[in-house]
Amino acid sequence: QVQLVETGGGLVQPGESLRLSCAASGPTFASYVMGWFRQAPGKGREFVAGIVVNSGRTNYGDSVKGRFTISRDNAKNTVYLQMNMLKPEDTAVYYCARSKLPWPYATKVEDFGSWGQGTQVTVSS
Repeated sequence: QVQLVETGGGLVQPGESLRLSCAASGPTFASYVMGWFRQAPGKGREFVAGIVVNSGRTNYGDSVKGRFTISRDNAKNTVYLQMNMLKPEDTAVYYCARSKLPWPYATKVEDFGSWGQGTQVTVSS
């Protein structure tokens, strides 16, 4: 139901930072989770970070803890992913998503029903 558009991807060197944005058109409220996933070539789609819309509670995949920060601006219906200390293994297409249901523990691909088109992030020297 909700439409999502990601922006901010690009090419950066290892150790540098990048911020992704996701603009939503549709309902993103209550205990719905807005999340970020990524998919590298030949790999499955991996959970990166999620944020519960009403409470602001966050959740992170183990590979990005301490480096990435998810945030939201509910007035703008926008979610952000601040990516610091980027590594070559962070290279992937990054997707914004909204959970199917207002369940604050959504972390799996199957928990999410609305997806953006993806934005490419490449980390290389």
